[in-house]
Amino acid sequence: MIPVRPFIYLGKNAPLACGEIPLDALAKKYGTPLYVYSAEHLLYRLRLFTEAFCEQPHLICYAVKANPSLAILRLLDRQGAGFDIVSGGELERIVTVNKSAAARVVFSGVGKTAPEIDLALRCGILLFNVESEGELELLAERASKLRKNAPIALRVNPDVFAETHPYISTGLREHKFGIDIRRARAVYRNAAGYKWIEPAGVSVHIGSQIRSVEPFGAAAGRVADLVTQLRKDGLSIKYLDAGGGLGIEYHAAQPFKPEEKVLQYAAALIQAIRKLDDITLLLEPGRFLVAQAGALLTRVLYVKKNGEKTFIIADAGMNDLIRPALYQAHHEIVPVSPRKGRKITADIVGPVCETGDFFARDRELPPVRPGDLLAILDAGAYGHALASNYNSRPRPTEVLVQGKRARLIRRRETTADMLATESM
Repeated sequence: MIPVRPFIYLGKNAPLACGEIPLDALAKKYGTPLYVYSAEHLLYRLRLFTEAFCEQPHLICYAVKANPSLAILRLLDRQGAGFDIVSGGELERIVTVNKSAAARVVFSGVGKTAPEIDLALRCGILLFNVESEGELELLAERASKLRKNAPIALRVNPDVFAETHPYISTGLREHKFGIDIRRARAVYRNAAGYKWIEPAGVSVHIGSQIRSVEPFGAAAGRVADLVTQLRKDGLSIKYLDAGGGLGIEYHAAQPFKPEEKVLQYAAALIQAIRKLDDITLLLEPGRFLVAQAGALLTRVLYVKKNGEKTFIIADAGMNDLIRPALYQAHHEIVPVSPRKGRKITADIVGPVCETGDFFARDRELPPVRPGDLLAILDAGAYGHALASNYNSRPRPTEVLVQGKRARLIRRRETTADMLATESM
């Protein structure tokens, strides 16, 4: 059985490990800050979806934005996964891994450019998720010019509320995403009039880090009703793209059983579309697959007191993992080799010149000293993907662990790398 959290202590007085490899050994070899991913855990999460939806025609399209590492994309491609992309750059990553994987790509996003559309048409992707009437017009123009068929789904906005952070909620009318579901039939009629446009699906995505399955069922039910109407209008709708957004628990104290959560999610969606025949579900998990498969290792530089406050200053900063600063997101933080002694309460911060450069505030943990290693858990999604060179800091190394083997999948950036695109 794969553990819910793949980073575990192998025994009493043993350091934290990923699989069978101690994290202190990886930090010694590759330096810090360092992202470490468990291949086994990622594939385990993928299997949960495959098994839960086994009786429903489906394609699991990994949300590339969560973690676009080529090694992770290759790992998923070898399992036959599809991919949900939001840019031409992400499509370039997919075809770098495997050109034929383009046939399993769904292209989402509100701001597709003509060059990105042309690339997707030439690659022969599975589906364009169209988010506006203006985008539909541009897609029809480019498809006609290139004489390439463009299968589409309109991303409809079902006006379903999902309790999540406002920055990652996308299912209400006031959000920039999608087309009002009440207007969808008219837009589909317009789409059917273009020679090179093929209305083939309907898409919905209501947000990210949603921990209740009920909103997914409600949104899918509204989309299923729309599919029925569109089929009566004479359109051959083959795909229902249910989007992604299934959340995880970042707090260790809160119980989380991924097997149960995926089964509940599958039951809610399948129940919602039960009246539809000959429909393929497209599912777009990202965070749920990769978040808990990853951790960020950082080394303590200083332990500092300012009055009553204690600060643990680490060598990783908000440029390496921005989620706590951007979303006030919680990540469990544990010592790789815990010391005995009285626990302390401290802010765990980085070296970036911002007060907002923190990973945790007033967090209780075992005593630490300069040189100790900390592991910031559940960092596999939107960690390295959101990393930057702020303060002219190089982005971290990435390592993928599979069994007894750890493989470097991204070397650490150098100053030369950062300066290479600039001129004086």
